[in-house]
Amino acid sequence: MGLFTVDPTKCLRDGICVAECPRFLIAIQDEGPCPEPVEGADELCLACGHCMAVCPVGALTLKGIAPEERPQVRPELLPSVEQAEHFLRSRRSIRTFADKPVPREVLERLLDTACYAPSASNSQPVEWLVIYDPPVARRLAQMAGEWLLQQGMLAAYARSYATAATQGHDVICRGAPHLVLAHTPKGREMNGVIALTTLELAAYALRLGACWSGLFQAALNGSAELREAVGLPEGRACSGVMLLGYPQYAYQRVPQRKPARIVWR
Repeated sequence: MGLFTVDPTKCLRDGICVAECPRFLIAIQDEGPCPEPVEGADELCLACGHCMAVCPVGALTLKGIAPEERPQVRPELLPSVEQAEHFLRSRRSIRTFADKPVPREVLERLLDTACYAPSASNSQPVEWLVIYDPPVARRLAQMAGEWLLQQGMLAAYARSYATAATQGHDVICRGAPHLVLAHTPKGREMNGVIALTTLELAAYALRLGACWSGLFQAALNGSAELREAVGLPEGRACSGVMLLGYPQYAYQRVPQRKPARIVWR
């Protein structure tokens, strides 16, 4: 079977798949009944699925995957502009978590959604490491905090952090029951940042609390002992660490933010 097949009884020859292919791998010949892959398309295809997904009549089957096998976009489920704005503005970074673990199936749903984040050339290089057991998460947070204190890095972030840490407060993971790490091959970390951003927004939709832990990541980058305890694979770079759990408190208002600083040219 070739890269894609087109059902001639459905194809409208409208050229939409040709226009949407990011690598210009589809063409319609004047005498041809349907779009065809250009020479060498098999090797250059990103398998992004845009050609199949954009066809209005479902005429194109990509790499053996028929359009009927993929979910349809449902416009009625898309948020309005007002709903999307409110969702994004009301999202908060959660630092106080309820003493309640998140079921694995909920986290699996969350991670599956995050896998739809964009990646460079559809390479999808992101892999996930979930610290699910709350006692393990607390132990790793303690290790990270101790290392940062020894390096004097907590005081560099905020003097109150160092004071709170010496008093036994978890300033690293804030008592979150779960930690989620995204990791990629070195040099591809931005793909993981994008995936974690998607995960954070999806977490809010699932009524979960999420917060980036730059302190844990700083300790992970500097401490070989912590890296080994976490189990980060050799040769992989951590894009970020997300704290996850159920929020202990519900926010009631949207706080003020600086207006957008824009230069128009």
